[in-house]
Amino acid sequence: MNELALLDAIQTIHTPWLDSLVAAYTWTGNIGQLWIVLGIVLACIPRTRRLGAAVLIAFVIGTILTSGIIKPLLMRPRPCDINPGVALIVERPFGSSFPSGHTTSAFSAAFALLFMRHPRAPKPLIIGVFVLAVLMAFTRLYCYVHYPTDILAGMAVGLLAGFLAAKILALYNTKYPEKE
Repeated sequence: MNELALLDAIQTIHTPWLDSLVAAYTWTGNIGQLWIVLGIVLACIPRTRRLGAAVLIAFVIGTILTSGIIKPLLMRPRPCDINPGVALIVERPFGSSFPSGHTTSAFSAAFALLFMRHPRAPKPLIIGVFVLAVLMAFTRLYCYVHYPTDILAGMAVGLLAGFLAAKILALYNTKYPEKE
């Protein structure tokens, strides 16, 4: 199945209440505010300070890779540019399509938490952030602003960013171990 056909199939589930819900949730991923807030909240709690740092570092790495390097290099048109007949429920996002920045940010946060293997990282938090990341990725398809491969690439960049953030903090933790 080609990507536009899959996106068109998703368009068949639109309802006014779901459109409102999806538009509101996808808005929380604009400029990464949901993931920035998550990182800041975790960083403000002494027990989870390094988890918050990991989320914020991963977010920065993912943003640089996605919006600073990959998107400008590839300049892939968005599905809404290819098929303008589909009514958008959100404003057309700035920039190109590949990879999804919303998805990158979401999965950067999720993978940073996973890779930290922090004894104070509650499993429900990690699972919850992964659920939120999957939902964020789906909203981008539902909104007709990204192709499925944009989402997969965003997940891959998020994985890399989360991994790198955990490695950076592991080096930091070696030099400055946490005090119990």
